[in-house]
Amino acid sequence: MTPEQFSDAVLTWFDRHGRHDLPWQQDINPYRVWVSEIMLQQTQVSTVLNYFDRFMAALPTVRHLAEATEDEVLHLWTGLGYYTRARNLQKAAKIVVTDYDGEFPQDPDLLESLPGIGRSTAGAIASISMGLRAPILDGNVKRVLARYTAQAGYPGEPKVANALWAAAERYTPQVRVNHYTQAMMDLGATLCTRSRPSCLLCPLRADCRAHLLGEETRYPAPKPRKALPQRQTLMPLLVNEAGDILLYRRPSVGLWGGLWSLPELDSFADIEHLVAQHDLRLLDSQALAGITHTFSHFQLSIAPWLVRVSSQGSHVAEADWLWYNLATPPRLGLAAPVKTLLERAADAMHAGDTP
Repeated sequence: MTPEQFSDAVLTWFDRHGRHDLPWQQDINPYRVWVSEIMLQQTQVSTVLNYFDRFMAALPTVRHLAEATEDEVLHLWTGLGYYTRARNLQKAAKIVVTDYDGEFPQDPDLLESLPGIGRSTAGAIASISMGLRAPILDGNVKRVLARYTAQAGYPGEPKVANALWAAAERYTPQVRVNHYTQAMMDLGATLCTRSRPSCLLCPLRADCRAHLLGEETRYPAPKPRKALPQRQTLMPLLVNEAGDILLYRRPSVGLWGGLWSLPELDSFADIEHLVAQHDLRLLDSQALAGITHTFSHFQLSIAPWLVRVSSQGSHVAEADWLWYNLATPPRLGLAAPVKTLLERAADAMHAGDTP
């Protein structure tokens, strides 16, 4: 199959069976495409659907994003994970506003120079919203091309990645590149899936080498697996007389950077020091059910404690600490497990389980 035949087959399939009603496919512009692409990194479409419209309603343009507070951006991102994406999103928005007068540069290389935008994301923005010929290679497209060419090896290896980029460049057409880009992503998401691909419905099956070999799921090779390190922490939920819970803002870099979180302690004995540090008096405490949160590089076991305290003097004065009102919560960025623990604390207090 020639490159022209390849793209024609993909486009014909897309016209009949592709997805045309996703929120970011409406009112297409670089900003909407960019936000959707960043949200879709390592996140399923079904999850992003719950966030995209809300984000756009709150921050409809790149200028709104650039001028928003970090707390507002992280609040809108809470639950999507990989929060560096949200922080880079705002950094890039500020550059677009200050350096490009609010207009995204119509050059994939310049797009790629913005924080958080890699080659594939730059290609998606340029092709879908600007009609520029720029290949992409997100996870779905990697899978399609790895199977079509029977490319051995894990795509994270430079040699394998270079071979797949060469294939992406070879098959990207000169015309209708916006539709082709969306079509390739759709093909990987709906037919050429990780397990049980729907090969009989695929427009490329006649020349797909993996299909001809009967080894579709062998490609692409998975990432070599390593056992995730295990870590433990104790998270106290300090509750004052008003039913508010003490939170602190994490440093802007590192794990959960810039998000509001619960203190992390090594042992229960450290709770007394934390209470005294904030001029509080410990009344009593109650263990809550523990949770385990898996990150990309380790697994964290959290032992939460609901700790009832009273004020002995001034309340928290430090800028990086606040009392979080459960009844009327402020719009803050929260780490997903912290949000879960706050909900559990609220349930326990409402049920009268607080000692």
